Amino acid sequence: MYNFLWWWMFLLLPLPWLLRRWLKPAELEAGVALKIPFLEDFQQGNRLLARSWHSLLALILGILTWVMLITAAARPVWIGDTVALPMAGRDLMMAVDLSGSMQEQDFILNGEVVDRLDAVKAVAGEFIRKRTGDRIGLVLFGDQAYLQTPLTFDRQTVLQLLNESALGLAGERTAIGDAIGLSLKRLQDSPEKNRVLILMTDGANTAGSVSPLEAAEMAASAGLKIYTVGIGSESDAMRSVFGFQLMNPNADLDETTLKAIAEKTGGVYFRARDTEEFHKIYAELDRLEPVEKEAEHWRPQQELFRWPLLLAFVLALLAAVLRIDSE
Repeated sequence: MYNFLWWWMFLLLPLPWLLRRWLKPAELEAGVALKIPFLEDFQQGNRLLARSWHSLLALILGILTWVMLITAAARPVWIGDTVALPMAGRDLMMAVDLSGSMQEQDFILNGEVVDRLDAVKAVAGEFIRKRTGDRIGLVLFGDQAYLQTPLTFDRQTVLQLLNESALGLAGERTAIGDAIGLSLKRLQDSPEKNRVLILMTDGANTAGSVSPLEAAEMAASAGLKIYTVGIGSESDAMRSVFGFQLMNPNADLDETTLKAIAEKTGGVYFRARDTEEFHKIYAELDRLEPVEKEAEHWRPQQELFRWPLLLAFVLALLAAVLRIDSE
């Protein structure tokens, strides 16, 4: 849409008329001599008529020139569509375990029993939607760590790729150290105070070329803060043909290492035994790493004053030419 930022400048349009009406005209010089007409004076009648038309056209051009000058002074602009501005938040990587143990169905979501990965997708998805202003990246790890999504403000794409991840996609084992190393590599160009990694796993490090504690040392020296989340329910008594047996679906979880990783990097270790605890964990993460500011929007403006100013120059030039011809 078009708009005038200084619209009140149009109040100056009648200024030339007011000056002519209220200021006294210059007095004519005295001593005008009596002139006797000759035949040549009558022959110049057509020339005088042409000159009067030139003068009238010059007057019109002068008025248009003044209108264009006022229009330029009123600062005409073209205002474009609203654009969402990227905000200065945190650079947050999420590393999700896709090893075979994540298929254990020990979570309840909306009244249905689901596996651990589905619980992560549901709860982490809500967390991602709230992180307005953060750049978010996604790392998936199993036998090796893979970058699924680089750091981006496009949270919808991160959500989509997280939901499309599948068990066993990265292998059956767990490379926690490699996941930390890859996340650190992707965050190395970010401001140090804004680097955050959320690492979610239900096992121990059984693969990869870097040990978790070595990777944590490198992360700590680089200013990367790591929040670790241990996934899985507690031990439970299950009935079998031999009576009740104590089942521990989370026996492989290495809580000691996960706590050490968080402690070395200034983060916090969380334990997710059910979806309710998952929600509490992400609420606590929002408190510990708050979004710095709300979303901002901007409407681009293009200044257009050059065009009426250029037109005013052309009109004034034409008016001056006509004035010269009429003399």
